Amino acid sequence: MIRAVIFDLDGTLIDSAPDIHAAANLVLEGEGLPLVSFEQSRSFVGRGARVFVERMEQAVTGRNDPELTAHLHARFLHFYERAHENTRVYPHVPEMLAQLRDHGLALGLCTNKPLRPTHAALAHLGWDAMFDVVVGGDSLDVAKPDPAPLLAVVSGLGLSLRDIVYIGDSETDAETAQRAGARFGLYTQGYRNTPVEQMFHHFRFDDYRQMAGQLFQPS
Repeated sequence: MIRAVIFDLDGTLIDSAPDIHAAANLVLEGEGLPLVSFEQSRSFVGRGARVFVERMEQAVTGRNDPELTAHLHARFLHFYERAHENTRVYPHVPEMLAQLRDHGLALGLCTNKPLRPTHAALAHLGWDAMFDVVVGGDSLDVAKPDPAPLLAVVSGLGLSLRDIVYIGDSETDAETAQRAGARFGLYTQGYRNTPVEQMFHHFRFDDYRQMAGQLFQPS
């Protein structure tokens, strides 16, 4: 019996790629560096803010300098925490979350987005109290695809892996679920770069109206 659903955030519940792209280019413009395209920026998403900045820096300078990376990372976090203007909730997500609540399920959030930008985004969306446990990319010493963040959410809910389903959109989420031994549902409209057929998942969907029907089917 499923007792909780744990979600990734960016690319899974919300499309924040336009605001992440804008934040990245504000940083680069301020440093007099070349800008990145939307497609480049979106491809950098998934492993947390630090890795995003490293990939961005590599793309525009051809290398990673620790001092510059640290500076760019700090500047990126400054803009990232305030970047909500163009963030959109994916279709039918609010109804889906309400439906899960009506079924008495707990909700968790496991994201590589740092905690401060995560809580800022949740506040912007009116989701301050939506999730029972929230673990961000800087909550632990490791981030996804290490399974520890997902396991921390499970533990925080007072549950075990057999009680939960994890929902995500990316290669990082799929690897996290596989390494944790968690049942995984893949939202196919997010930020993945790999064909669906090549990714670990127990079920997949492209519309949140389809999710509940698959959620309660046997593994």
